[in-house]
Amino acid sequence: MYFRCLQRRTLSAFPRACQYRRPFATQVHTTRTVKPTQYGQPVSASHPHLIKAHEVTPGIPHKEYDRRRKALMDSLPENSIVVSVAGQVKYMSGRNYKFRQASDFWYLTGFEEPDSAVILEKNSSPRGYRMSLFCSGKDSAKEQWDGARTSFADAMSKFGMDDAQHISGLTSAVKRYGAAATHVYMDVPHSLASSRRGRSPSQAAIQKILALAGLPAQSEHVDSLVESIAGTKRKPLAPEVSKLRAIKSTTEQQIMRAAADISGRAHAKTMRFTEPGMSEHSVAAHFDYICSLSGAQRLAYVPVVASGPNSLIIHYTSNNQLIEDGEMILLDAGCEYNGYASDITRTYPASGKFNPAQAELYSALLAVQKKMITYCTEASQMSLAEIHRESSDMLQKELNKIGFNLRGTHGAGDVARVLYPHYVGHPIGVDLHESTNHDRNGSLKAGMVITIEPGVYVPAHPSYPKQFHNMGIRIEDEVLVDKNHPVVLSVNAPKEIPDIEGACQGSIGLTAI
Repeated sequence: MYFRCLQRRTLSAFPRACQYRRPFATQVHTTRTVKPTQYGQPVSASHPHLIKAHEVTPGIPHKEYDRRRKALMDSLPENSIVVSVAGQVKYMSGRNYKFRQASDFWYLTGFEEPDSAVILEKNSSPRGYRMSLFCSGKDSAKEQWDGARTSFADAMSKFGMDDAQHISGLTSAVKRYGAAATHVYMDVPHSLASSRRGRSPSQAAIQKILALAGLPAQSEHVDSLVESIAGTKRKPLAPEVSKLRAIKSTTEQQIMRAAADISGRAHAKTMRFTEPGMSEHSVAAHFDYICSLSGAQRLAYVPVVASGPNSLIIHYTSNNQLIEDGEMILLDAGCEYNGYASDITRTYPASGKFNPAQAELYSALLAVQKKMITYCTEASQMSLAEIHRESSDMLQKELNKIGFNLRGTHGAGDVARVLYPHYVGHPIGVDLHESTNHDRNGSLKAGMVITIEPGVYVPAHPSYPKQFHNMGIRIEDEVLVDKNHPVVLSVNAPKEIPDIEGACQGSIGLTAI
């Protein structure tokens, strides 16, 4: 009862700006816009219904991006430069997928066009750095096929660049800046950056720079660029940016709450939509539709819609079987909204009502999940590793209460290897898994956002009570770490048994659309 009250209190206390808003598709706007846009991405001049005049991307103001860049450059040694490159367009059957910008590049610039790069040069100005953008600029022939690109002048005025020039000038600029700098931070995988001497630690990044500049990745070009940046200068950029991304600003928290609201509402409506006899794919499509209708740009990952025994497969994404009466559905799905991912898992009965065994196993896991959330505070001084150990220990005890026989180290081994083989959670933000550089043994800090997602997956083995065979349950929430109280961002997704059954049956006023 205490935790449910805590959830309600944190919901009402959260800033009004992040409360759920009606889908953009149903809003009526009187502001006239010019079509087609002359910019390569939404800006306030072309998309006033999405972006305010002081924002670079929806919900994130110019000063936020400037703060990020300044914090990064302030953290680096004197005479440092940063080279960050955009994501690459990916293709299927000769046509490109919907482009998603590289996460670190987007976090630092908000610039959403491919074929781009940015160089940040640390200096003694009040701003603390100089920023040069390299991009495609205007090209009427290409724009006729692919849509507008942002001009160099607009790139400078709307994204705060000190300079903007064609991407073909990138290699010469990297040589020029790199030769003068003492430290060069590049988008280099950490494993490459720590390679043995004599092996090009930044070859992958350099080949990408050459490709962006339209030059072949031949040895003479690579060697030329490598020579301009001595091996001792080159350092990986990702670990430095990940330190900043770990702690979410108030603005980021608001966007993540909005993303969780959209996904939580989609979970509730999908519960109402689901019926025995329909395909798992239909459930996934319905969730995607509700998120899109609510303004989400895409799903954050391929959803898991696992019915019955399929729920024992942790990353089941085939979603191609029929849902049978009496089964539970494990739905692991979340949207990406304005650059930030959401990640929520709920397990609910296809018939609209848990049977006694399902309710018993679900309640055991729910007790564990809710207890682990209470540890998500800075005051607890706990790490994700410690919370995981606590979740395993508590799950073993809860399962023993309902008829399992998990005793001593053997029982703990069963939990870790079979019944609960995955980790309790992970950081989330711009990426679904926010950083490969996260230290699971580090204490949680206020401003972090993590998932808490214990699960239990019971195979049809005589070691376990028969009534629970082939049941897989996972309950996952996004939690904002605060000083003393956790804030559940995904509170809008039904989780208590009466709420889930009410959502499934339509008795709490929800419709499927």
